[in-house]
Amino acid sequence: MTTTATATAVRAASGGSAMPGRRRSPLLTLAMLAFLIYFLLPLFWLLVASTKTTGDLFASFGLWFADDFALPGNVRNVFTAEDGVYGRWLLNTAFYSLVSAGGAALLAALGGYGFAKFGFRGNKLLFGVVLGAIMVPSTALAIPTYLIFAQVGLVNTPWAIILPSLVNPFGLYLMRIYAEGAVPDSLLEAARIDGAGEFRIFRQVVLRLLGPGFVTVLLFTLVATWNNYFLPLIMLNNPSLYPVTVGLANWAGQATVAGGSGDVIPLVVTGSLLSIIPLIAAFLLLQRYWQSGLAAGGVKQ
Repeated sequence: MTTTATATAVRAASGGSAMPGRRRSPLLTLAMLAFLIYFLLPLFWLLVASTKTTGDLFASFGLWFADDFALPGNVRNVFTAEDGVYGRWLLNTAFYSLVSAGGAALLAALGGYGFAKFGFRGNKLLFGVVLGAIMVPSTALAIPTYLIFAQVGLVNTPWAIILPSLVNPFGLYLMRIYAEGAVPDSLLEAARIDGAGEFRIFRQVVLRLLGPGFVTVLLFTLVATWNNYFLPLIMLNNPSLYPVTVGLANWAGQATVAGGSGDVIPLVVTGSLLSIIPLIAAFLLLQRYWQSGLAAGGVKQ
């Protein structure tokens, strides 16, 4: 009876249509297709270009495969060039990104939970500073960060990449907003009455409730650190510490200088394709946490 009444109310509110969301405007559909092509076309070009030799890259149509399928050879050349330095770059990038993403997500969860559930003097002022920090571009802080790290001897070390990446003002803002709605005050009071300490409450109760938000910050920081170029460029001068972005840029520079070898171009293109595969895998593996969070938020407790 309740279901029937609800369905009748929905149809009445939507002008008689049982499922108004099914209707799609042709203009909206065309706009979505245009955006889809815009975002996927560079990825498709990268995939196609990775299957070509140097000659085919310039002699064949850019958006379709050539007769000579050179992808296996290109992949092999990427991992064997310069004594396999590309593999080292990938490991460096994975290390920087995973440590930075995990640390940034944890700090954002701690800070966001603290701002949302603890009243203390200066709460609004400090949170306003966090909001102001979101508007400061990270490239503007790269040179001051370099000067500070040079004074303490952290330049040309992995810490020069990891420590700046741990600070994520947008992640803290996101976690504060999420914690306000996802963590009930009654649950916290019940845990305190049972004798649980604040860190135990955060570890065993709050962190589980903040799961979807935690994963969101984790992925944002992972992508930002994985694709970061300017900070490693000024912080590192040892090729064995380079992330894949700086390493590929060096290869691209070798291909563009006067007298540079054209055989480096397939290395850059194929290396770029290989570098995005871990990011795609991370999104596919972690998207279920987003979906579960949305489903949980859509159910009235």
